[in-house]
Amino acid sequence: MQPTPVTRPQANYDPKPVAFETLGLEQSLIEGVRVRGFNATTPIQSAVIPFVMEGDDLIGCAATGTGKTAAFLLPILNRMLKSREAAPDERGYTRVLILAPTRELCVQIADDVEGFTYHTDITSVAVYGGVDMGPQERALRSGVDIIIATPGRLMDHMRSKTVAFDKLDTLVLDEADRMMDMGFWPDVRRIVQGLPDMAARQTLLFSATMAEEVLKLADELVIEAKYVQIGSLAGAAKTITHTAEAVPSAQKTEWLARFLRRADGPVLVFVRTKSGADRLARRLAASGLKAAALHADRTQQQRTQAIEGFRSGKYRVLVATDVAARGLDIDGITHVVNFEVPTSRDTYVHRVGRTGRAEATGTALTLVAPEELRALEALKRSVGIEMQG
Repeated sequence: MQPTPVTRPQANYDPKPVAFETLGLEQSLIEGVRVRGFNATTPIQSAVIPFVMEGDDLIGCAATGTGKTAAFLLPILNRMLKSREAAPDERGYTRVLILAPTRELCVQIADDVEGFTYHTDITSVAVYGGVDMGPQERALRSGVDIIIATPGRLMDHMRSKTVAFDKLDTLVLDEADRMMDMGFWPDVRRIVQGLPDMAARQTLLFSATMAEEVLKLADELVIEAKYVQIGSLAGAAKTITHTAEAVPSAQKTEWLARFLRRADGPVLVFVRTKSGADRLARRLAASGLKAAALHADRTQQQRTQAIEGFRSGKYRVLVATDVAARGLDIDGITHVVNFEVPTSRDTYVHRVGRTGRAEATGTALTLVAPEELRALEALKRSVGIEMQG
C-alpha cells in the first residue's frame, strides 16, 4: 500500500487533563502509573492516547518534558495486555520497536517501560552501542516483547540475524528530527524494509520539533496519519525564561564560573565540540566547581557516571554536547547555559527543553560574544522569543 500525505491541522490541540483511570487502561498499568506519581494527563497525552488506542498512525509534536514517552507507551502497552488475554501464545515475539537517536534516550525510554510494566509480564530490552553486544544478543534470542534501540546498533543485530520482526505490529520513532540531523535516516529506511508492511503495523513519530523535511520523510512511513501539535511549532516551553549575557569569548569561562557559584540547583552547559566540553569541564573543576563532561567519545561507563553523578548531586555542573545530551530527562535542572550561540532554532529548542520541564520553571542563558550578535538576532527571530539582559 502506498503512503498518503499527512493531514496537518490548521489549529493546535489544547486538550484538558484527565485522570488516567478514565482512559480505559488495564488495572496493572494504572498501578504502574500510580507508582510513578502520575495523576492526570498532560496535553500531549490527552490528545495522543485516544488516537493510538484506535490504532491510527500518528505524528506528535510537543515541547520536551511534556510527557511524550507516556503518551505512546501507555496505549501501546494497554493494547498488548488486552491482546494477550485473547491470544496467550503471542508471548515470546517482538511486537513493538522503538527507535531513538541516542543511548541516553534509549535508557530513559527503557526505564519508563520497566516502570509502567512492573505489575505485568511484558518484557523489554534496550539496544544501543558502546557496550558489549553479548547480553543484548541473549535477550533478543530469548524473545522480548519490546525493543528500544538506536538505529546503528539495531542494524548490527539485524545483520547478525539475532532479531526477528515478523510479528511486529507497532513502530515508534522518537526524536525523529534528531535522527535525521544525525544522519540516521538511511539506517531507519533499511530497518523499516525489514519490518512488516506499513498496512500491517501502526507507526508513530514524536519530536519536540518537526521540520518540513522530517514530515516529508514521515510520509514514507505512515498511512493517513493524524498530526498532533501541542503549542507553537518548534517553540520553547512557556515555563522557560530566556536571557542573554554579552561576554567576550576569552572571558566566558571565568564569567561562567562566577555565575555557577551563585546559581541554585544543577546547571547544564552546552558547548559545540567534544574537545570544548572536556576543556570547559576541566577548567570549571580547577576553579573549585564539581563538573563533569558528557560527549560521544566518552565510554558508556563514563557517560553513565557523569549523568548519574549529575542526577544525584555529585556534580553541580554537566558540560555536554548536543548529541550526548539528547534525551536527558533529569528533574530539577534550574538553568541551561549555551556557552556559544546555537546555530539553529531546533538546537536551541532542544537544549533549553532540558529545563522548565513538566510545569516546573527554568532559565535558559546564552553567552554572546560580540562576533555572535548577528547569530543571536537571527536565533531570536527564528524561535520567536525575547531575551532578557
